[in-house]
Amino acid sequence: MTFVIALLLLLIAVLLGLYLWTQNIATAASAMVPQAGEIQPVTGGAIHFVEMGEPDAPPLVLIHGISGQLQHFTYALAGILARDFHVYVVDRPGCGYSRRDRDEDAALPVQARMIGEFLDAKGVEAPMIAGHSLGGAVTLAMALDRPEKTKAIALIAPLTHVQEAVDPVFKGLELRNPRARRLVASTVATPLARAGAEKVLAHVFSPEQPVDNFLTGGGAALGLRPGAFVAASGDLIALEAALPAQVARYGELTVPGGILYGSADALLDPEKQGRSMEPYGLTCEFLPNRGHMLPLTAPEDCADFIRRIWAQQA
Repeated sequence: MTFVIALLLLLIAVLLGLYLWTQNIATAASAMVPQAGEIQPVTGGAIHFVEMGEPDAPPLVLIHGISGQLQHFTYALAGILARDFHVYVVDRPGCGYSRRDRDEDAALPVQARMIGEFLDAKGVEAPMIAGHSLGGAVTLAMALDRPEKTKAIALIAPLTHVQEAVDPVFKGLELRNPRARRLVASTVATPLARAGAEKVLAHVFSPEQPVDNFLTGGGAALGLRPGAFVAASGDLIALEAALPAQVARYGELTVPGGILYGSADALLDPEKQGRSMEPYGLTCEFLPNRGHMLPLTAPEDCADFIRRIWAQQA
């Protein structure tokens, strides 16, 4: 019995140590990448956003992917687009400095509703919406649920269909129990993320190299906070039900748009996720020898693509 008690106390001490270490890292991460914009309350949470460009320019909304934040766009792409558009760059609900109050609100239609409510509150009428990766799935949800309020969509390396298997870099996010999710987030997730960061980034950016200053300029430091793990895990699990339901509705798509993929994307299959959307009225084009993180590695190409999609429907 004494041995069991000692073992239990040791476990508690280890978990406490990991918790305090995680909190210190999270505090440092927030200081490295402070809140960049304003906060708009919405039902079920709040949206953090950055606004750029001339007020009378065409409105454009940028939505990032899983385990990301708005700095994926403000790193380079948003500034380029601000020459032609009035740009709204958002942290998806639960990510960066945005908030979602319930884990189940990670579902695609709920995220779409929350971002739509933000746009309505800001008086943004019929914007073009561009989404990267999981942000592409959210963009499609907005086009399906708010077609009259969505001028066009530009999808960059989007998730559009169910994948046969979760990519290995995201396997650790497969936690369905909210309590277990938060326990892992508060103890081991951050130390493990720091230890494996170089390998993960090499895979995510492959075959290209990670961009310079990604930790701060790209906002990656915010991914070390416990809340980022909770949000990403919730996003991944919510897709199991939400994405098949969304795929079943693609025949309803009426909003014009297109897809841009890197031909050497290591995370998502360009043919299955990109070309497969052509029957639903979306164009599809490829950048040779490019990977998944196009908004960061190929901002000029992404900007040209978005301008072309706008010009086709303007």
